[in-house]
Amino acid sequence: MKDEQRFEMERAFDLLPHVAGASWAVIWFRFNGIPKPTREEFHEKVLEYFNLLNPLFDSYPTSDEFAEMKKYIQMRKNEETKKIKEGQNSEIEIRYDRYVDYG
Repeated sequence: MKDEQRFEMERAFDLLPHVAGASWAVIWFRFNGIPKPTREEFHEKVLEYFNLLNPLFDSYPTSDEFAEMKKYIQMRKNEETKKIKEGQNSEIEIRYDRYVDYG
């Protein structure tokens, strides 16, 4: 797969974990009155919201034209999930620190 074919998907996976995952998690904790979740609780909630995107990740057809893109999507989803679980996504860690420091 050429870089230009993957470009938009790369950008989506650069943003989705913290925009759709961490942002929605922060709102959930705020509305449930939980000002200081543990880092692990925060990661779990981020993953819960990130995983709600699975239908989107699975939305391309199973035809040969999309085989490489589907493989790339699965690989990036797995990478991002691992990074979230291990606290290795710097944007999510920034969101966590900001939330527990400022609510």
